[in-house]
Amino acid sequence: MRRALRLSLAFFAFAFAIATTCALAAGSDWAIYGGTSDGNRHSSLTQITKANVGKLAQAWSFPMEASGDAQTHPLAIDGVIYAYTPSLKVVALDGASGKQIWQFDSGVAGRGAQRGLTWWSAGKEKRLFASVMHFLYALDPATGKPIESFGENGRIDMRQNLSRDSAELYVSLTTPGVIYRDTIITGFRTAESAPAAPGDIRAFDVRTGKLRWAFRTIPKPGDGGYESWPPDAWKSVGGANAWAGMVVDHKRGIVFAPTGSAVDDFYGAQRLGNNFYANSLLALDANTGKRLWHFQGVRHDIFDRDFPSPPVLMRLRHQGRIVDAVAQPTKQGFLFVLDRVTGKPLFPVEDMPVPPSNVPGETAASSQPMSRKPAPFARQHLTEDMLTNRTPQANAWALSQFRTFHNDGPFAPMRLGQQTVAFPGFDGGAEWGGSAADPARGILYINANDIAWTGGLSDAATAGGPGAIAYQANCAVCHGQDRSGAPPAFPGLIDIGKRLNAQQITEVIHTGRGRMPGFANLQGDTLKALLEFLITGKDDAQQREVTGNAPSKYRFTGYRKFLDPDGYPAVAQPWGTLNAIDLNTGEYLWKIALGEYPELAAQGLTNTGSENYGGPILTQSGLLFIGATVYDKKLRAFDAGNGKLLWQATLPFAGTATPITYSAGGQQFVLIHTSNARDKKAPQGSAYVAFALPR
Repeated sequence: MRRALRLSLAFFAFAFAIATTCALAAGSDWAIYGGTSDGNRHSSLTQITKANVGKLAQAWSFPMEASGDAQTHPLAIDGVIYAYTPSLKVVALDGASGKQIWQFDSGVAGRGAQRGLTWWSAGKEKRLFASVMHFLYALDPATGKPIESFGENGRIDMRQNLSRDSAELYVSLTTPGVIYRDTIITGFRTAESAPAAPGDIRAFDVRTGKLRWAFRTIPKPGDGGYESWPPDAWKSVGGANAWAGMVVDHKRGIVFAPTGSAVDDFYGAQRLGNNFYANSLLALDANTGKRLWHFQGVRHDIFDRDFPSPPVLMRLRHQGRIVDAVAQPTKQGFLFVLDRVTGKPLFPVEDMPVPPSNVPGETAASSQPMSRKPAPFARQHLTEDMLTNRTPQANAWALSQFRTFHNDGPFAPMRLGQQTVAFPGFDGGAEWGGSAADPARGILYINANDIAWTGGLSDAATAGGPGAIAYQANCAVCHGQDRSGAPPAFPGLIDIGKRLNAQQITEVIHTGRGRMPGFANLQGDTLKALLEFLITGKDDAQQREVTGNAPSKYRFTGYRKFLDPDGYPAVAQPWGTLNAIDLNTGEYLWKIALGEYPELAAQGLTNTGSENYGGPILTQSGLLFIGATVYDKKLRAFDAGNGKLLWQATLPFAGTATPITYSAGGQQFVLIHTSNARDKKAPQGSAYVAFALPR
């Protein structure tokens, strides 16, 4: 009995020490993307509790002039909010009232995802790092003006020093960099078809903007991992980029960076091999950029299975000892839990045989690593008894479609002329919103999508003239071979000339919009032919010459959600979940459906779950806040201990971003960025909305 009491007291002291450390990291501010340098989205604030959360009410809102895909996870420092507008202007707001203090307009036309900013301070020096497309700015937090001594007139061009022609590259810093001492370490987003930038991870001096070090994720001769690519692949292959966000172990000086797939996403004949360091969690020396270890989650990715979420640093009690760990979620619904120092898995990871590819020229990996514990947080293999049962008619339709698909588990390669099931879909499983974690108890909270998509390959030789060739090489992957798209995620382009003129279309092509990257390489006659094809549908098939991005031998037929004729997921519920996993044991504490469709709820079909983007945050008082749900547009608070819903509020637009919590003027606030960009049927708009307890 005494021994058990001593162990209990020791564990309590251990948990208290961790909680105290977290409080020092977060306090009343939310000064780091992800809440703390561990990326655990945890706050030590306790003013809002399980007992009073039901009284939360809207405290202020900040509506914005434009609509866009809301993904910003703001910063809150000394009572000031730093955030983005949909047109990528940076704003500083009073945290207590929402009133604007200043606005920075770079003058650069920008759209698309922008998830947050980076704060650095040393003594009296303070800098706010903001990215607008391929530029990284250092701003004075007091005024919003660029600090002229940083780079060239306050900014650096992230397309430079990438061993490619910068004019052809699309580079966008959609997720903020991380700070280690006096450097800012960044990855970036790039195109998902050639030409794409190589995904170098780079560190820059926070004062001067000078490059300190770079790690090549696509190795050159002499680099480790070079043998996992064809000779000289580094000269032409792009991607393998760290777009999802990083975390830093400041004590050890390690930066942890998850990477995406190499280009092209679904046909890899030009990059045969395992392709180190794509689809990997990299542990790099934050001082030098030297690789310490890596864990590759997908070998030779031809499934678009990037590591989509920032990792989380946690301290766990594993097999009787304390282990500093890093947890990495995946699109497939796996959760890899690794020793932070060695990269070795803490729970079983099996190397399992996977199906081969039947596409000429392709050689799929013969096996892939699969985490067996924790169990996957999303379903893995679609079967007939897992199809929708919403109505008999929907089930019959889904069954007829399903029987035409190729379906062979989470690593089934795309086939020629046939749709292949991707389950969970191309948007996860896990996504960019990230996870929350309880640093004292070792519990991870993660939301997941759980619907099916399909995709396939077709022969690129049938494309036609230069306009059609350019379209199939750059646009068809999302908007479909026939320009019909896959609404609402990927709009159709058949009548785009009735909505936008040539100049407006060109701007979207070059700068991107929403989840669409820019295509800076499309210029001259190729651009002219593409515009003609998009606006009129006409194409001169006799004129085959095309410059810029030549298509691969086989092209992806487009992302297709498996939806029934009424527009609902054609698989059985739940369509989205929220999960609590004890990473000390690898066991689930609870799992609930997250989100619903209002029109189905009105018919009595509730708790279906829905697509969700943006992640949860956790408070010391045991509250789990999350928006994320696309269609019901709600912000919810759950009891972190059991998943019970304690409070919810309907937002003006969907809260498809990760919220933050902070203190200003003696009040604790919960703030979230909202937008209806992912629900095109709903009124469009964007706003920041803050909640607090009544005074």
